[in-house]
Amino acid sequence: MYRYLTLLMFLVSSTCFAQSFKEQIATHREHYKADFVNSERAPLKEPDLKYLQFYDADSTYKIDAKVTLLEGEKAFKMPTYAGTTADYIRYAKLTFELKGKPVQLTLYRNIALAANAAYKDYLFLPFTDQTNNKETYGGGRYIDLKTTAIVDGKLELDFNKAYNPYCAYSDGYRCPIPPEENDLQLEIKAGEKKYTGEKKKRI
Repeated sequence: MYRYLTLLMFLVSSTCFAQSFKEQIATHREHYKADFVNSERAPLKEPDLKYLQFYDADSTYKIDAKVTLLEGEKAFKMPTYAGTTADYIRYAKLTFELKGKPVQLTLYRNIALAANAAYKDYLFLPFTDQTNNKETYGGGRYIDLKTTAIVDGKLELDFNKAYNPYCAYSDGYRCPIPPEENDLQLEIKAGEKKYTGEKKKRI
């Protein structure tokens, strides 16, 4: 009887966690969609939101990554799909295991953005993976993070929050091209999928 109750409690708590996580991601995506509607420079408006597609929330893509801060790094110019460049600096290396494979990614800081007090804590994680040009946008995806999220040398990394650059929806935007060092040799079946609407022309 005791073992049965213990198992039942475990199953109930696991189900609650799964529901809670799905709810968290659902809320995150609603805010994500609202940002398009509320921003004048965004390429999508309310009627376009139905064409946004996402993988189902999957907690196995939410992991704790080890953070190694990089020192003495020089600024470099990260190319964009518009043919321009933006100044970035390599901020840290993230190492973790995903689907049984060791993974390493580089975390970047936008120099111009860091000079603005409102965005001084912002970090940028662009990446490509084996789903690109198949289930996800061919130009890769992004994850936004903050320096304040680094605690005791670790950072919570959630690929369920990976999103498409504006270039996935419209031309005329300066979207950074993920560096080769962040090209993952595995499929990241989490976060945003390909946009299914018609690509726009920015006026």
